[in-house]
Amino acid sequence: MAEPSENAVPAATVGRLPYYLRALRDMADEGVLLTSSSELAERAGVGSAQLRKDLSFLGSFGTRGVGYDVGSLAEYIKAALGLESEHRLAIVGIGNLGHALANYSGYAQRGFTVRALLDASPDVVGTEVAGLVVDDVADLEHVITARDVSMVVLATPGAVAQGIAEQVVAAGVREILNFAPTALQVPDDVVVRSVDVGGELQILAFHAAARAAGAS
Repeated sequence: MAEPSENAVPAATVGRLPYYLRALRDMADEGVLLTSSSELAERAGVGSAQLRKDLSFLGSFGTRGVGYDVGSLAEYIKAALGLESEHRLAIVGIGNLGHALANYSGYAQRGFTVRALLDASPDVVGTEVAGLVVDDVADLEHVITARDVSMVVLATPGAVAQGIAEQVVAAGVREILNFAPTALQVPDDVVVRSVDVGGELQILAFHAAARAAGAS
């Protein structure tokens, strides 16, 4: 079966695939060999109709009355996400958040490896974090090229994030995970995923306020 193209799978579906994969891996760890759409959907936190629709974009899976083969479906979703080959990360900004990201233990099992850590502070450059020596961000483009970095995680202050992103793009990286509190302006062929913790908390605050208003 041919792998789905980037344009064939809706972005919302792509966003749910990691949850399906995590649920399938949990099942495999529990010794589960077959699963139903309802069980997988419940574990992934979606409706079963949504799950079946999402999987239909990837191909034809499952057998009526039998269900999905857990191992086979996990491998196919892994391939659809591009996780069959290793993705090499650089983390820029080794403050508290950067330290936490560098020490995250789940990269390897998800197909990622951290190749470089970079910072601008003289107090941080040259220190060791998570088994890697922190490089000077002034050498960013050289480090990206020399260590064959394919994705960059930005954990910098917002004021410097745009400039760093431009250097990252100039070095040939086309995938950026942005934790900086700013919207990055990048070329159309660059994919940016932004994680705005403050914004997500504000959304929760909205729902809390709405619930309180409804109860009054």
